[in-house]
Amino acid sequence: MKSLRQSLLVALGASSLLLSQAHATDKITVGEPSWPGAKIIANLIQVVASEKLGAEVGLAPGANAAIYAGMDKGRGDIDVHPDVWLPNQQSFTDKYVVENGTVALSEGAYEGVSGFCMPSYMKTEHGISSIYDLATPEAQKLFDLNNDGKGEIWVGAPGWGSTKINQVKVRDYGIEDFLEPTTEDEAVFYAKISAAIKKRQGVVFYCYNPHYVHKLYDVTMVEEPTNNPDTYRMVQPDQDSEWYTKSHISSGDAKKTVRVAYSKSLEQRAPEVANFLKNIDLDNQAISAMTHAVVIEKQEPADVAKAWVDANSATVDKWLGL
Repeated sequence: MKSLRQSLLVALGASSLLLSQAHATDKITVGEPSWPGAKIIANLIQVVASEKLGAEVGLAPGANAAIYAGMDKGRGDIDVHPDVWLPNQQSFTDKYVVENGTVALSEGAYEGVSGFCMPSYMKTEHGISSIYDLATPEAQKLFDLNNDGKGEIWVGAPGWGSTKINQVKVRDYGIEDFLEPTTEDEAVFYAKISAAIKKRQGVVFYCYNPHYVHKLYDVTMVEEPTNNPDTYRMVQPDQDSEWYTKSHISSGDAKKTVRVAYSKSLEQRAPEVANFLKNIDLDNQAISAMTHAVVIEKQEPADVAKAWVDANSATVDKWLGL
């Protein structure tokens, strides 16, 4: 009987070891949205999970909808969203975190600020300061970069939750009669910002912090009315096909809470990684500095992430529960 019992314990121990090894070697895929902050955090997660926890970690570019759908399935197609801006992505977290219960959010968070920016000379030289100053014939001329008789305002890249919000804002602030809302990839648009600033032309665009633009150029945020929940109702397209007509926004954004999201399947497949993602806690100054190093100084994201991890070992150890 004792021999049988010992054999069973050995077998169970071996099974446990194999299961642990399966967890350790199960590949983890971090989603990589298009904006710079998300890219650097994705690389940071990859460095910590691979070098500190021995996980096999890959990156997968994708828009919000695809990343959340991947986390929801829990099969390892996509396991992590590195930069969840709330309430911009509230419709996704309501569905997958609250309703489905398949996605979890980090306990740590950093603060984000968003709105519209313009070169500071537009304020000092042309007196443009308020969002309502954009809804004028003068602004129509000042912000007309392509000389088609109407100004432009960049509302964000396709696939961003904030892009739809800004389309509603431009309508409800009365701007769209004078400035055409445009959407294109951020890198493409930022090339236009650079050219416009060199010529001291008018350019206005969606901006947020942390972001390298605040270090790269002398820009000013356009003044908006203080956020008022009564005048800030956003219905996202995944909630209602008539989202545009049912939304109304005539006040500024509230300060954002930005977290990491991860598939709850990781709690079984890679529990140490899930625990790390639960505890990760960044700040916007660190993210701004890292994105500047990547975008402006042309350093490799993985190198920048590794350098930060090496220089902040106490913080990383805290995330890992050490």
